Amino acid sequence: MLYHLLWEGLYPYRSEWEALSVLNVFQYITLRTAIASVTALGISLLLGPWLIRKLRDFQIGQNIREEGPRSHQAKAGTPTMGGVLIVVSIVVSTALWIDLTNPFGWVLVGATLAFGVIGFTDDYIKIVRRRSLGLRGYAKMGLQVATATLVGVVLLRLTDQGLFSTRLTVPFFKTFTPDLVWNLPVLAWLGAIPFLIFVALVIVGSSNAVNLTDGLDGLAIGCVLVASGALTMLTYVTGHVDFAAYLDLQYIEHVAEMTVFCGALFGASMGFLWYNAHPAEVFMGDVGSLALGGAIGTIAVVIRQELLLISIGGIFVVEALSVMIQVVSFKLRGKRVFRMAPIHHHYELLGWTESKVIIRFWIAALLFALFSLSTLKLR
Repeated sequence: MLYHLLWEGLYPYRSEWEALSVLNVFQYITLRTAIASVTALGISLLLGPWLIRKLRDFQIGQNIREEGPRSHQAKAGTPTMGGVLIVVSIVVSTALWIDLTNPFGWVLVGATLAFGVIGFTDDYIKIVRRRSLGLRGYAKMGLQVATATLVGVVLLRLTDQGLFSTRLTVPFFKTFTPDLVWNLPVLAWLGAIPFLIFVALVIVGSSNAVNLTDGLDGLAIGCVLVASGALTMLTYVTGHVDFAAYLDLQYIEHVAEMTVFCGALFGASMGFLWYNAHPAEVFMGDVGSLALGGAIGTIAVVIRQELLLISIGGIFVVEALSVMIQVVSFKLRGKRVFRMAPIHHHYELLGWTESKVIIRFWIAALLFALFSLSTLKLR
């Protein structure tokens, strides 16, 4: 909104008032990305204390699983659902500084809000029923798949308008960009099913992977901070014709504006980490983890870097895989591979302090992100 006010509303009158010429800087995406990041950070820092007080007043505290590490029982009652602060910071900051006529902005904001609502519902049920389980698994997964599929349908409509590409970018390959929409001679609409399935897998998988990582103070939000920084750079170069050509990336013209959203995501993550760092004053809850994971997955789909997301969010992938391995091993062999899953609890039970697990996982997340960015020229 401020972008339209300053750039489209006031800048045209620069001939009448020379001072308005300075508003020319607001056309630059890099500046608005930085401002969006600072805005989201400011909103988080300003509203954080108020939200924490309100959560305490309403006795919205975390219920700790009985089967979890014993050391976590002391965290029972810590305010949760703090992810509301993250979502609000992202959405408000994005709305202020993005070009609201850009359809991809609505896709990202809509996906973030939708996954946030699913997480909010899950958290609300947990609190009302005073138990660590919220929505039933099939209901939660069904809502996530429906939301991700809707994102895919919207992107297909944008493809029809020539604004989007359904071709997949494959790391390390310059020319191998398979189209996920198949050209079928009959029942052409069936050709879009592979794309929709793929989009659902990426977004839902990302959302749940972040959710599984959210088990220690600051662990998930710190990894999101690193991933969002890498995605900010990727989004910018994907929407920049010269950089995209130099790096052999698919150039998607209107995607560059999404860098503003990524900046807001980065700033909101920094702001929440201020209160979520060990020992945490507030937990994000599913409203935060599902929204963040959904946002990250949707960004990857929009910029056609779904495969690279595997390494950008390497820690999230490792956390999710550890749970799947543990479940499969126990069902097939009756034995556990890890002392406890997700894997961050395994290291806790090995004797690592919580702070050590968090910092080391942050370092690993940074290495994953740096490796991902380094692959852009290895083609």
